[in-house]
Amino acid sequence: MAKPPRILVITAGGPYPWIIINALSAHFGGIEVALEQPESKALFLKRRARKIGWWQTGGQFLTMTMSRFGKRFVRAREAELISAHKLETKPSKDVKVTEVSSANGEDCLALIAETKPDVVFLASCRMLGRKTLAAITCPVLNYHSGINPKYRGLAGGWWARASGDDANYGTTVHLVDAGVDTGDILYQAFLKPDPRDTLLTDAMAMAAGSREISIHAVEDALAGKLKPASSDLPSVQRFHPPIWTYLWIGLAKGIW
Repeated sequence: MAKPPRILVITAGGPYPWIIINALSAHFGGIEVALEQPESKALFLKRRARKIGWWQTGGQFLTMTMSRFGKRFVRAREAELISAHKLETKPSKDVKVTEVSSANGEDCLALIAETKPDVVFLASCRMLGRKTLAAITCPVLNYHSGINPKYRGLAGGWWARASGDDANYGTTVHLVDAGVDTGDILYQAFLKPDPRDTLLTDAMAMAAGSREISIHAVEDALAGKLKPASSDLPSVQRFHPPIWTYLWIGLAKGIW
């Protein structure tokens, strides 16, 4: 009897990653999950400011803060998505969860060494450092809420809608390298945006339509049949929109 595949998922948790993780578990059997602990906001902001400056970082932080308080206003839409697509937004009983400090922590490296996975699958976690990547000998795949390379980074669905680029509203499963969502593409799901979705619900709506591509990518990795591809789209790293951009787009275009 063939041994079940060893699949390790690294995630920081949250409703939309669990949608993907539970779909993988239902298809392949129980899988192991390394659950990252939250990163301190101070560390996150300092790192972001080093990249884009404090002015933009402050504007993005205000959008993130407003979004956190706005979650109560999208519960009806989330419930609608969960019901319509039969989504599981919390860990299923078949998923073994091990808490780790971070994707790059020594405890995560130890878990990787112990489980000897056939595939490592990332779903909303910190970027893997070069040391971590070098320690993984199997394929490393990432689920990304955006069409790469045009919507790398964060809030890919919102940026596509805000740009009037509905044709590139969707998700990507790609190989992982040292860049920000720069690895070769394996599968993409091009989806139709719903005008009822917002910055707060895009990720859940897109995850609902991306379970199959996640399963197909892992199947290919297990079978040694990965077919990485590139894209001729422009490569742009996105961040959360700063508060002034978010409010202007919302008021001018009705896209929230």
